Amino acid sequence: MPPRSGNLPDVSLRLLEIFAAMMRCSTTVETADVLKISQPAVSSGLRQLEAQLGMTLFERAARRLTPTAEARELYEEIRPIFSLMRGFSQRARDMKLGLAGRLRIISTPPLGHSIAPQALRRLLRNGPGVSISFDVRRLEHVVDAVHSGLADVGLALSQDRMEHVNMDVLHRSHMVALVPADGPLAALPHVTPADLSPCSMVGLEQESNLGQLVRSAFEQAGAPYAPEVEVRYCQTAAILAAHELGATVVDPFSARAQSSPLLVERPFLPSCEVRAVLFTRKGVPHTGLMHSFIAQLRTCLAEFSALR
Repeated sequence: MPPRSGNLPDVSLRLLEIFAAMMRCSTTVETADVLKISQPAVSSGLRQLEAQLGMTLFERAARRLTPTAEARELYEEIRPIFSLMRGFSQRARDMKLGLAGRLRIISTPPLGHSIAPQALRRLLRNGPGVSISFDVRRLEHVVDAVHSGLADVGLALSQDRMEHVNMDVLHRSHMVALVPADGPLAALPHVTPADLSPCSMVGLEQESNLGQLVRSAFEQAGAPYAPEVEVRYCQTAAILAAHELGATVVDPFSARAQSSPLLVERPFLPSCEVRAVLFTRKGVPHTGLMHSFIAQLRTCLAEFSALR
């Protein structure tokens, strides 16, 4: 029965799929094989579609179905739908595998200028459908961005627990000393606060977590800590040390990122552990893209550790 005047037929995508397959195939048997359904299901679907549209789509003669002119015209109208569906399915598959989508990342400088770019390069090489938003900020900004949903992933060196975001430890390492390559400290197997106290030093500001860590080590060793220059970031300290402003104690990621022939890296004792951590928002599941990025981070961190 034709649909009532003024009412559009309610056609399901499944019926359109059967119709489109029939237009591409020569028989209902071939159509059924393509769609992995029975031949009667194909015939029933076509009759149902014709009833809903109120028109004949196929002329039936000698056990064959021949598309009508109306069927050919309608097929041209719906062909883009199935291209979109194929694109949708491929996009969903790539997102599940972490090969597509958008990822917002925010990091503190030590990881943001060393490990994160390496992981991003590998992620983008394997996932051409991936787009990235990337920023480098101070620790409190990183945590706030993840907590508020402005970033999907946060990276930092942090010793503290963060109650309002998920926090996973990716890697543990220790602070290192960067000392002049032509100076007496370069000959030592490790460097202590007592070794550094007589020297010119570039220090980390007292308010920073890593700065507090270094000061505590000097206090523990009973050595005075009086840097001639104080800076906010370890990367800045390493750059100034490379410009011969003094020795410094920094995280190993910043030390590696700012390697210089004028400096040598030595273990710093007493040991000051630093943890590379991942922040994610509570109550929000990880996407496939997030899983892929985290896997690349772990690989890069393992390689970094193996080279030390």
